[in-house]
Amino acid sequence: MNKRASRLREVPAAPDETMFLLMHAAGTVEKRLEDALGTVGLSLAKFGALTFLVRAGEPLSLSECAAKMTCVRSNITQLVDRLESDGLVRRVDHSFRSPWCDGGGHSFGNRAPGRWRQAVDRSQASVRETLSGIDRGELARVLSAIK
Repeated sequence: MNKRASRLREVPAAPDETMFLLMHAAGTVEKRLEDALGTVGLSLAKFGALTFLVRAGEPLSLSECAAKMTCVRSNITQLVDRLESDGLVRRVDHSFRSPWCDGGGHSFGNRAPGRWRQAVDRSQASVRETLSGIDRGELARVLSAIK
């Protein structure tokens, strides 16, 4: 970063600019994550679906995924179909139940989380480095208050 840009960041934001600064920061973080995921062939949508299914920790049907991810079922079906064609999930019988199964005919392959976890970790490390010296606990409390 050049010296001029560095000096501009040091100028405190006026209270009425806070919303715009937050929007800019969110866009920057999203772009960093998008770039990192791109190195392993994932989009933000695929990452979001994989993350959601892994965190669910229990079998979910595609209808449940659509409801919980606030998407229409056809979007989830198309997204999971793309994940399947990428080899990140595979179709299984609905009666099969495991921690890696969404219960809606899809089961994660063993390499799915590891394949993108490193990319996400690199992106998070970049954000942590950017925020070094800032009380992250306080920042988390402030950001959590915005709902």
